[in-house]
Parts: sequence; structure tokens; C-alpha cells
Amino acid sequence: MFAKLLIANRGEIACRVMRTAQAMGIECVAVYSEADAKALHVRMADEAVCIGPAPSAESYLCGDKIIAAAKATGAEAIHPGYGFLSENADFAQAVIDAGLVWVGPKPDSIRAMGLKDAAKKLMAEAGVPVTPGYMGDDQSVATLKAEAEKIGYPVLIKAVAGGGGKGMRKVDDPGNFEDALESCRREAKASFGNDVVILEKWIESPRHIEVQLFGDSHGTVVHLFERDCSLQRRHQKVIEEAPAPGMDEETRAEVCAAAVRAGEAVNYEGAGTVEFIADASEGLRADRIYFMEMNTRLQVEHPVTEEITGVDLVEWQLRAAAGEKVPLGQDELSINGHAIEARLYAEDPASGFLPSTGKLEHFELGDVGRVETGVEEGDDISPHYDPMIAKLVAHGRNRENAIGKLSMLIEELEIWPVRTNAAFLKRAVTHDDFVDAKLDTGFIAAHEEDLIPRSGPTDAHWQTAAMIAVAEPDAQPLAGFRMNAAPRTSVSLTYKGETRSIDLADSTETLPASGFDDGERVVLFVDGEATEFALSTRAGAAGIASDGAILAPMPGKVINVDISEGEKVVAGQKLMTLEAMKMEHSLTAPFDGAITELAAEPGQQVQVETLLARVEAVSEDA
Repeated sequence: MFAKLLIANRGEIACRVMRTAQAMGIECVAVYSEADAKALHVRMADEAVCIGPAPSAESYLCGDKIIAAAKATGAEAIHPGYGFLSENADFAQAVIDAGLVWVGPKPDSIRAMGLKDAAKKLMAEAGVPVTPGYMGDDQSVATLKAEAEKIGYPVLIKAVAGGGGKGMRKVDDPGNFEDALESCRREAKASFGNDVVILEKWIESPRHIEVQLFGDSHGTVVHLFERDCSLQRRHQKVIEEAPAPGMDEETRAEVCAAAVRAGEAVNYEGAGTVEFIADASEGLRADRIYFMEMNTRLQVEHPVTEEITGVDLVEWQLRAAAGEKVPLGQDELSINGHAIEARLYAEDPASGFLPSTGKLEHFELGDVGRVETGVEEGDDISPHYDPMIAKLVAHGRNRENAIGKLSMLIEELEIWPVRTNAAFLKRAVTHDDFVDAKLDTGFIAAHEEDLIPRSGPTDAHWQTAAMIAVAEPDAQPLAGFRMNAAPRTSVSLTYKGETRSIDLADSTETLPASGFDDGERVVLFVDGEATEFALSTRAGAAGIASDGAILAPMPGKVINVDISEGEKVVAGQKLMTLEAMKMEHSLTAPFDGAITELAAEPGQQVQVETLLARVEAVSEDA
């Protein structure tokens, strides 16, 4: 076994690999861009090397810089993680040519599976079922259109070098074929530098089934059963689980055997995944499950396989790269229970899933289940990279139990001010159709209205936030709070321009929730979703009220000022608008009074807690 490993990646996968490697006694070298200088994977590493500016093309995608870092630090091996250079055969070969160990499949195996048309031909020759379609060399419009007619509409046009949903178009009608083909080619050329396409029969009620493979340099290839990754948004996986719901033992045996044949056909070494598309219109049947592609790397969703098999796939990767045999034979591997993984993203579902960036000022992930993350409280979510914050993984004795645990895990999340898709995930895994395993890749689109409610906070949200406000009148900024009995009093809160004065003596409806009061606002967490209320007034036992200072709640830009110095205002009146993290935040008057100081103007960039204005109470006869 090698003594020092360089991890050519960032974020949660770099941390994930590092934890296993360090537990095995292997020293770890991190590489990082200038934007990641203070990142968690850098702090965890035994050594770290800066490899360039923030853009990936100038850092994490620069193979020569990564190899140079390995040489300079004495690292003997390179683990690519996933994404970036993990499936780049030329980089893998360059690592080997530099005298280093490549923790992954051989470059020839990566190349064999790198182009969809060649991979499908190879799989067909190996006896792996492939989707009906056209993979020919003749790329003329006339030929492609004629082949589409033979296949029968709807058809799917796919770029041979595609991925992540790019270079892919569904065509329902022959009249739309040429426009869709031109659009697909244009996108594929821009994204991958290759505009060659294949055609496939469009599968009705499609489910995404994939099989985890593992091979060694001694000729052994085993499978670690299947995963279902059908819950996707725009071809990006959101929730994955293992084993696949509704998969009987006979079908499982046939599909997994086909995956092993695929691995053997390319002399596969290390961890890899064979992906299939299933026509689930009549349930999962072996004769309706077709090869799509092979991912020649570790997958984001590998933890669910680890949870049901008890295997550490990263440890297996490192041992295989060191020349060892696969630790367990096929007859020694079995399924234990059920596991589900949800991808927690820094994005706002209510705003079209726009990414949300900024500092994780409050970051609690609870203590239920398994969480894989590359950030901690105080870290920044950068606009330069994938917005995934964490992978939330739950394992149970059965699927129902795993769903319950994942739901509990999400309920405990407390993340602010960065927006997340946590509540969206909670609604997805507790949706009746998901619980009943009525799944296909169109699930999220079909249930969008259920998964992304458009309404604001309920009466119970207001009352629960008020309880937090009166329970912690002297709370320090971002101090945590878990609901307890609160003294009966009243408080005035504002949400997006609406102000309510809430008398808790009359409150009967509250929520199981957590939150904090930092003196300027109350942030309430319900099912992982953060709702922010401006604190207008607080009337408690001590009769303490705000001093009227209007401070910037976070770094941002003042885009509008609605008041002038000396102007009289009323509680809840909008004073100005701050743009932060691509979202607009209205700042309101905490009570009736007059603007005695105005320190903000449109276009001004401000830091957190910058004084923007001051409101002072005025007597009724003033």
C-alpha cells in the first residue's frame, strides 16, 4: 500500500476519500483553487497545494498542475474523486506515465466507455441488452430522419459524448426532428467539442436503474447490487436508493449479471457503474431493461450501496489500486435493509432552483443518519462550483424505515442565510407516490406543485417565530434554540412587508420547530426550511424594544431606498431593498417613528451589520 495519496478534487468527495485514506494510515495531499484556500478538504489534509485561480479550467481541470503537486509533495498515487478529471483517459494515462498510481480503471477501459455509440456496440457484442436505436456512422440529416422513422416516435437524440442532460432532445413528431437535431448538435459541440449523435427509442415510464461494479487487476469483477436513481430534475439525480423498489430476485440476477459482463468486456478495474434505462410501464422486467452507459468512476450516490452491503468502496478502490484482490467474493456479498440518499443543494426551489451563494452563518446538520459534506459553519458556498452542500443518507431495516429516518434527518437541518432545497427533499420523500414506489424519471416534473408550494408562512409559522422571539430576549447572534415553553407576551414581526402583532396569550397553533433570534430578526426552521421574520418590536417582561438601528443583515447591494431623512414612518413600512445572494430583501421600520439618520444610497455595496438608517420613536404630540 502506498503511503501518500493526492486527491484531485474538492468538496465532500475530497473529504470522503480523505477520511477513509487517513483511517488506513495513508497521508493525504489536497489540491485547491484560490477560492478554496480555507475549504474543509484543505483543513483536513496533511498537506495542501494551491493549483490556480477559482475557475476550474485554471485549477481543478489542469492535469499537469495536479501531477506536479503530487511530485512536489512525494505523493505516490492520485485519486480523482468524481467529476473534473475522473473520467479523462488522457489524464489517467499521464498519471501512470509520471510513475504514479492511478486510483481508477485503466485508461483503455475509460476510453472504451467514453463514447455512447462505441460503448453500446461493445455492450451488444458482450450480450448486454441495449436500447433499440441507431448508432451508425452516417450522420446526414436524411439518414438520421429515416432511422428515426424506423425506430418509431417518440425518439431521443443523444450526443455520443454527452452527459448531465446536455446534447439530448426528445422528439415527438417527425416535423420537429430537424430543428431538434440542429439544436442538439449545437449544444453538444459547445459542451463537448463533438456533435455526433445517436438515436434511441423513447422509453415510456422510464426508471433509472444502475449496478455498482468492482473489479481488480487479477481478472475478478463482482457486482454490489443495484440502485434506483429515478428521481431526477432536468436529467440530474436528486434522490437515490438501494435496492431498487419492486426489483424481484430473478430480475436482479439478470440485470446484475449483464452488468458484470459489461465490466468483463473492458477488463474493468476499480469502482464503476453500469447504468440502465427500464421501461417500467409493466413493472421491472429483465426484458425491458436496457444498457445506457457506464460511468468509469465512483458515483455521487455510492453511500447507499455501502450502507446496504457494509462495504467501504473507497477502501476497496485504494486496495485495488495497490494491486490487491477484491476483498469479498460474489457469494459473500448480500443486501442488508434499505438506504436512501438525498442531495442537499444550495438553491432556492421557489425561485426556479437558482443557486444560492454566501457564508453559512448558521449550519446544523443534526445527528440522524449519515451526512457527507465538504463544509462547516462559517464556510462559503462559492459561485464557482457545484452547489451541493451535502449528501443526506439514511439506512433502515426496510424502505419505509429508511424513508422515516431520512425525513427525520431533513427535519433537523438548520442552514441560514444560504437557501437550500431541504424542504423540497422532505416533500419528495414523504409524497404518497414516492412512499408507494410509484416512480419514474418524470416524478418531480409531475408533482412540482406539491413539492414547491408557492404560499408564504402559515399562522403557525408566525406564532412559533413569536415564541422564539419572546423566549430569548437577550440571545446572542445565531444562538441556537429548540422550542420550549415561552412566557406569555406579545411581539411584532414582519415578513416581506407584512407586519403582525402577535399576542401569545391567544396563540394556540405552533409547530415542531427550531430557530434563533439575533436581535434583528427571527429565523425559524421547519422541516429544514428557513423562514426569516424581521423583528419589529418586542414587548416582554422587561419592556425592551429595538433601538431603531437598521443594519444590513448580510453583505449585499442597496438597490432601492424608499425613505428620506426626517421622514415619518410606521411599523412595518418598507425602508429600502437589499440584494444579496441573488435575492431581494426588504428592510422595514421596527416601530412608528422618524428617520433620524440615513446612511444608505442606491447602488451602495454594504457589509453585514453596516448601519443603513436609524428610526427614532416620536411622541404622539410631536
